[in-house]
Amino acid sequence: MPLHVDVRGSGPPLVLLHGFTQTGRLWGHFGDLLAESHTLIAVDLPGHGDSGSVRADLPTTAGLVAEAARTVAGDEACALLGYSLGARVALQVAIRAELPLRHVVFIGLTAGIEDPLLRQSRRVSDNDLADELEASGDVELFVDAWLHGPMFERLASGGAAGRAERLRNSAAGLASSLRLCGTGTQEPVWDLLPALPSPVLAMAGSDDTRFVSHALRVARLVPHAIASLVPGGGHAVHLAQPEQSGRIVHHWLEAVEPGVA
Repeated sequence: MPLHVDVRGSGPPLVLLHGFTQTGRLWGHFGDLLAESHTLIAVDLPGHGDSGSVRADLPTTAGLVAEAARTVAGDEACALLGYSLGARVALQVAIRAELPLRHVVFIGLTAGIEDPLLRQSRRVSDNDLADELEASGDVELFVDAWLHGPMFERLASGGAAGRAERLRNSAAGLASSLRLCGTGTQEPVWDLLPALPSPVLAMAGSDDTRFVSHALRVARLVPHAIASLVPGGGHAVHLAQPEQSGRIVHHWLEAVEPGVA
């Protein structure tokens, strides 16, 4: 089943991949800024939004994202931007060479949990969370609890969190995403990063300590990569600091010579 996309803006194609509990319509002012210079291809990932009935793991999702992008961009090389869950999908797209890519932007990326015991523990935790969500069927309660976690404290009291849009998701769809695409399901691929040919921008909010370290590690491993740490931003730095994040991404896309992966 194909993934749903929303298209707006004009200019070179830029594929956007959202985070867990979000949809392709939840890019806020950050997305508005990028739409001034790019054609945005905002994908609803499996289990989310209008792709809520789609069930797919990370590698399969990467192929579906590539198919969705081609419906708009054809064979034109795209820039690719993913946040959190979307960043992990974007990494799969880049590693598997599913699309010709000019640039890649990762916001809040991990390339996998390397310790097998910790990875298994995370998988069990995500599966338990999925079971609880399906048993209750209460998306509103789940989303509110998710947004009030420590990673999103900068968004919990503001409209940038996009709560109403997140509530469009179903318990079954979100549970499937946790089981099939949760961080515990991701095989670590840090060793494959040096082979990425496209220029990479690895972003993180300066307060998001764990993902700051991941961004710096990505910048060290990928040959044509830099890290950008946005002051005062948490995990969803592009929503908490949209002006600054949007300017960083826009200028980097314009300034850096594109590659084609």
